[in-house]
Amino acid sequence: MPNPPTGPLAGIRVVDCSTVLAGPYATMLLADLGADVVKVEPPEGDSTRGWGPPWVGDGAEGTRTAAYFLSVNRNKRSLRLDLKQPSGADVLRRLLATGDVFVENLRRDSLERLGFGDDALREINPRLIHLAISGYGPTGPLVGRPGYDFLLQAEAGLMSITGQPDADGGVPTKVGVAIADVATGLHAAVGILAALAGREREGSPAYSVGQRVDVSIFESTLAILVNQAQNAFVDGDAPGRLGNAHPNIVPYEMFDTVDGEIAIAVGSERQWPRFGLAIGLPALADDPRFATNGARVENRAELIATLRERLSEGTTAEWMAALEAADVPAGPINDIPAAFASEQAVAREMTVGVDHPVLGPTMQVGLPIELSATPAEIRTAPPLLGEHADEILAELGYSAADIERLRAAAAI
Repeated sequence: MPNPPTGPLAGIRVVDCSTVLAGPYATMLLADLGADVVKVEPPEGDSTRGWGPPWVGDGAEGTRTAAYFLSVNRNKRSLRLDLKQPSGADVLRRLLATGDVFVENLRRDSLERLGFGDDALREINPRLIHLAISGYGPTGPLVGRPGYDFLLQAEAGLMSITGQPDADGGVPTKVGVAIADVATGLHAAVGILAALAGREREGSPAYSVGQRVDVSIFESTLAILVNQAQNAFVDGDAPGRLGNAHPNIVPYEMFDTVDGEIAIAVGSERQWPRFGLAIGLPALADDPRFATNGARVENRAELIATLRERLSEGTTAEWMAALEAADVPAGPINDIPAAFASEQAVAREMTVGVDHPVLGPTMQVGLPIELSATPAEIRTAPPLLGEHADEILAELGYSAADIERLRAAAAI
């Protein structure tokens, strides 16, 4: 294998039959951490290969790929398999026998029809960790119903707290990225790492054997409601939409300036008097209506009106300079290119270039996890469909003639 991984998960093989976002995001994280991720794609490929524009490539056959696919599939090897053919299913069976983790987002009945139900997987490889991603989980009245990020943001309550308030003409709004899928991918990666740790720890019920790990988009989206969910549990009310404001901290939102906007986050009582001094309103600290965060939340409307009037009198740069000097958290409202071009993002290498065999130099989002002894690494570009078939099949013991037969039958 070229560019062998050296991260903390080096030596772990992940067989990834998932498509779109949640599963591929989870397996990309594992790949960045050193796992050998074999991306098993259906004959037509992961559907996100066609989710453009924007595209990368010149449009010729096999040389155009959607940016969406490139976002979550680096560091992986691609194997195109038709699992409906016995010979294709046999390839997957051999692959799973050599694997540590199996990730899929197939319907449970479909998996069983293909011969890869839970009992079959235990026979193939008793140490295999099986991560199953679904829309709503393996039980309950919605079991088997497909899950889509936008719908789950709606059903799980996230959209009800996102967007401008009713009074400002706002409507429930989805987050600007597929956050339900991303959260599911993060939970999936954590679940896999926990299962791997349990498999290696003596005394664990899972010691030396695999287990099934279920993660659903619905539950993952409920889980990331965190403080908003707890607010609802405590007071029994449904939290409303506050736009850019925070339900529990004031001031903690965006304000207009003479030439733009500024985000301000006064997150502690120590910062509050410094904030008043920095914007030229020192009396705010002594006003009993605003003396504590609890009081500021109760008197939010009066305080925010005062702050809006004051902050509209200066430029973003002027307020940034004053607030930074006072050690009060504030920041500009960057678009995505500006965010990645910022001095901090550049210093932290949050864009990394990789060479694609067809598409040429391709940029990737950098690594958010830094390990001092076993660093994660972006080694290879997202693969072409079936790019590594010969390599992977040879590792599984298939001869060159066997591979040609599989290719002639369109099983790979």
